[in-house]
Amino acid sequence: MQVAYFEDGCVEQFRPLVWLRPVFELLCGHSGLRERVNRCLLPSAWGVFIRPWLAEAYTEEHRSAHVNELGWMKSGPTLLLNGRWLPQLSQLQGLEAGVAVWDQGTLVAIVIQPDEVDCLDPADMAGSAAQLAQGRRETKACGHLLQYPWDLVHLNGTQLDQDFRTRAHGPSKVTLGSQVAVLGRDEDVYVDPSAQIDPFVVIDARSGPVWIDAEVQAQPFTRIEGPCYIGPRTQLFRANVKEGTSMGPVCRIGGEIEASIFQGCSNKYHDGFLGHSYVGSWVNLGALTTNSDLKNDYSSVSVPLWGESIRSGSNKVGCFIGDHSKTALCSLFNTGSSVGVMSMILPGGRLLPKHIPSFSRIWHGTIEEFPEGLEPSLTTARTAMGRRDAEFTPVMERLLRKVYELTASERSAAIQ
Repeated sequence: MQVAYFEDGCVEQFRPLVWLRPVFELLCGHSGLRERVNRCLLPSAWGVFIRPWLAEAYTEEHRSAHVNELGWMKSGPTLLLNGRWLPQLSQLQGLEAGVAVWDQGTLVAIVIQPDEVDCLDPADMAGSAAQLAQGRRETKACGHLLQYPWDLVHLNGTQLDQDFRTRAHGPSKVTLGSQVAVLGRDEDVYVDPSAQIDPFVVIDARSGPVWIDAEVQAQPFTRIEGPCYIGPRTQLFRANVKEGTSMGPVCRIGGEIEASIFQGCSNKYHDGFLGHSYVGSWVNLGALTTNSDLKNDYSSVSVPLWGESIRSGSNKVGCFIGDHSKTALCSLFNTGSSVGVMSMILPGGRLLPKHIPSFSRIWHGTIEEFPEGLEPSLTTARTAMGRRDAEFTPVMERLLRKVYELTASERSAAIQ
């Protein structure tokens, strides 16, 4: 079986987190949808249908992917998946060719036969696939269809538990020292043999499973509460990690974290609270950066995702921070804040604006354009990635310049 992933028109609702990546690469549980399904189904080939301006960078990062092309799908049946869906993997494993899976009136899965490929439009994969599905037997989806970024956060605990149960692993082969406390059942804890868990670390799996991946380092006085996933080469510095948290690879985390997601390669080294939030890649949160995730009156939180206030329907919502953004000492984020890509946060001793557009600077509480243009921020990105032995390629630079253009109107409206 081959697998293809597509974005639909609702992808814009996940800004600022999807400016630099497709929606199916957003972390929830142990991974994004694409990695989870590929790991489970082991497809003979796979491809994606994404916004055109992401194609070059995605191709550079995923050399085996077929990007925005149809021809490869004619070599065999292809499972076509909506990138916003968090499925139960068992439903995918037994999906028949004559079935279309729907969730809330949205097509989320269908098997495409080689002779049907020409009926699809790569520029409107969601619409053309829905048309093709009209003649199929309808099946209700088992899983969740994501609508907004806070859905990733609220469903993370459930997905963490599912990933732990379905991801192949044996018992932990690492021997933890007598001064490492494991609370709960041993079978609910997996620690990769290459991980380094120092004395006086607490792993609490009483509320859910804990997965500690390869080459993780946890310093003394760190507490990890499940359900939780700590990604490869992440370092924990006296961190208090509460339930419902996922960390992608190569993060450096300290302080208090609750029910939050780090996409990967981001820093929260120092003390400060982060709750019910999603942090993109290459983000640095300065010392004592803190967010609120609950209003004083316990009412529903609204989030200005792209300048327009959207009601979340939840009273527990933190902040959403786009890639390459930086915060300085004692930055204070209000409940339900949205920070765009490559923003520079320089606090002025008070709560920051709830909406901070991409490629902008906060200076004493005021939103400004970069005074020296985009070039210094690109240099900073190159330096930050180099510190992790990652290359800031010309393709990535072109993508950031494109997103800078795409976010111009949002930035102008916020500054006015």
